[in-house]
Amino acid sequence: MSVQQTNSMRNPRIEKVVVHMGVGEAGKKLQNAEEILNEITGQHGIQTISKSTIADFGIREGDPIGAKVTLRGERAINFLNTAIPHANISSRSFDAQGNLSFGISEHIVFPGQDYNPNVGLYGLDVTIVLNRAGSRVKRRRHSPKSLPMSHRLTTEESINFIESTFNVEVISNE
Repeated sequence: MSVQQTNSMRNPRIEKVVVHMGVGEAGKKLQNAEEILNEITGQHGIQTISKSTIADFGIREGDPIGAKVTLRGERAINFLNTAIPHANISSRSFDAQGNLSFGISEHIVFPGQDYNPNVGLYGLDVTIVLNRAGSRVKRRRHSPKSLPMSHRLTTEESINFIESTFNVEVISNE
């Protein structure tokens, strides 16, 4: 075994998990989405607002159109343990930096969520940001530095980490 494989600084880790529900309009639909996110994640979220005007959809810049929650630490792990088994994860779901994004089409797959015809069904997007210890160097305010290529997380390393940590199979799309 080489030194690189045994170094704890080389192990991938979950920095954060962002759960997002886009409903496209303010009002009762957005309020329902916020309540569902609060129940699923156990944490209060924030509203996301439109960055531009889209006349075809009746959206103006600055309108609230969705809700999101950022989870870190143990809450992120607990959420992923319930969410990942309901997702079909393919190798295309990973970006070049090793981050993972997937969608869940119905919120009722989570425990404690039942179908209510007055509320309807809501889908959600989940983004997992993966990195290694020490990667904050590129984002810090004082004296930021670029990460060497050897310390950046690759797609293959991220796939192996997700498969081994959450006991799922990533579908290869090559």
